[in-house]
Amino acid sequence: MNGNGSHHTNGTHSTQNGVNGSALPGRLGGKNAVITGAAGGIGLETTLLFAREGASIIMADISGPALEKGKAKVLELFPHTQKIETVICDVTKESDIEAMIAKVDSWGGVDIMFNNAGIMHQNDDDAINTSEKIWDLTMSINVKGVWFGCKHAILSMRKFGKKSGSVINVASVVALVGSATPQLAYTASKGAVLALTRELAIVHAREGFRFNALCPAPLNTPLLQDWLGDDAAKRARREVHFPMGRFGEAAEQANAVLFLASDESSFITGTDFVVDGGMTRCYITPEGPPTVPPPNLAK
Repeated sequence: MNGNGSHHTNGTHSTQNGVNGSALPGRLGGKNAVITGAAGGIGLETTLLFAREGASIIMADISGPALEKGKAKVLELFPHTQKIETVICDVTKESDIEAMIAKVDSWGGVDIMFNNAGIMHQNDDDAINTSEKIWDLTMSINVKGVWFGCKHAILSMRKFGKKSGSVINVASVVALVGSATPQLAYTASKGAVLALTRELAIVHAREGFRFNALCPAPLNTPLLQDWLGDDAAKRARREVHFPMGRFGEAAEQANAVLFLASDESSFITGTDFVVDGGMTRCYITPEGPPTVPPPNLAK
């Protein structure tokens, strides 16, 4: 698959309830957005919401076929998407990031950067059993990839004289709490994302560029669910900590990203934006049946 998605520039956007055909500008109307790791999970759900809300979007991922499948879902649900292209991108390679941002520059520069691409390797373990190879791979994708994304988003915003911009970096609740089932490289990488995001938020505050770190709870996405598999005990050890009695959904994270990307969050920067169903604030979980999760648009 090539990375050249088709343009849809008729300017017609969806209504706020997701029904196509309205001329409403949407919450992101006129904004150019880049989403890494866009082919699935939080990335795809966010792409769908951004399309619904009028953004022009670059979908980036390491997998060309997955990107094209994701793009097809976007155009199936929102055929009047303002503009959408796919880019095969390895976030550990600065040249790939530069090429991706160059596409957005041809539209007038970055307004929104969602550094979502990340890895949680099955061989990640504790300080004794995590190999240097897994450590370096995790840091390269989860930290260096975020740095490259932030760097080139800033350069693009400056190049086009932007007076505002929003960068959202994916961290995790594991950067805030400890776990007895270790994944040390992943945890350390997400702690680094928090620190990096805070620093950039302060450095660029007077330019109007906002930086926030999304901290999701464990989610009902393939990244985690495939790892848990049919291991009921492993799954139960996590589920017991959710006050709502269930894993989070990608759509719930995507709605938080939409808010942070929009002008509605204009005075929010430097935050550890926690979307965890109360998990990190819980001592003893309530009893009773779990709450009903919202649907994901991609399913």
